[in-house]
Amino acid sequence: QVQLVESGGGLVQAGGSLRLSCAASGRTFSSSSMAWFRQAPGKEREFVAGINRWSGTLYADSVKGRFTISRDNAKNTVYLQMNSLKPEDTAVYYCAASQRINPATSRNLYDYWGQGTQVTVSS
Repeated sequence: QVQLVESGGGLVQAGGSLRLSCAASGRTFSSSSMAWFRQAPGKEREFVAGINRWSGTLYADSVKGRFTISRDNAKNTVYLQMNSLKPEDTAVYYCAASQRINPATSRNLYDYWGQGTQVTVSS
């Protein structure tokens, strides 16, 4: 069992930066692949970035070059550094964990989810 708690969301102007954190509890964190998803009002939840236990990463095209996912297995925490934010990045951001070796883009392949943190980017 893994429990996930996100933090770090907020309101930022376009071009600004935010760093999201996801604190995980449970013995299996270090072996889990982790990911960030986001969901804007009226839209489907979409994959943003993922990371495997060896810190191999995967990004959605829309955030490549702007967002960076990382993890600290000693702290059971995964991060999402978001730079050059755009209004279209506004969404609730969710942390997710999977027992799969590598992160996947499909939300159906994740076993555990956090409650989400709101990110709002003003123009």
